[in-house]
Amino acid sequence: MADDPVSADVFRALANENRLRVLEWLKDPRAHFPPQVDGDLVEDGVCGLFLAQKLGVSQPTASVHLKVLTDAGLLTATRIKQWTFYRRDERAIRAVKTAIGRSL
Repeated sequence: MADDPVSADVFRALANENRLRVLEWLKDPRAHFPPQVDGDLVEDGVCGLFLAQKLGVSQPTASVHLKVLTDAGLLTATRIKQWTFYRRDERAIRAVKTAIGRSL
């Protein structure tokens, strides 16, 4: 994420219903996803495959959504073996909320 927490990338990321769902589900991943063989749901994040399945989209489509959220700084991605796990970047999300509140 750029120095400005409310960059165009952030607004682009938030302008899609599926991406908003992902952010909502990742607030409490244990409530929305089954246990994973690799990676802790909270510490490491949720496997991109689980996110694709829950969204009801193909893995490549989910990957695009997850890349947009990651590029905007709202998610962090962690590789474990051949999988990528995603979790919210709470610090960045707080900064976005604060900046939007100040600017509106």
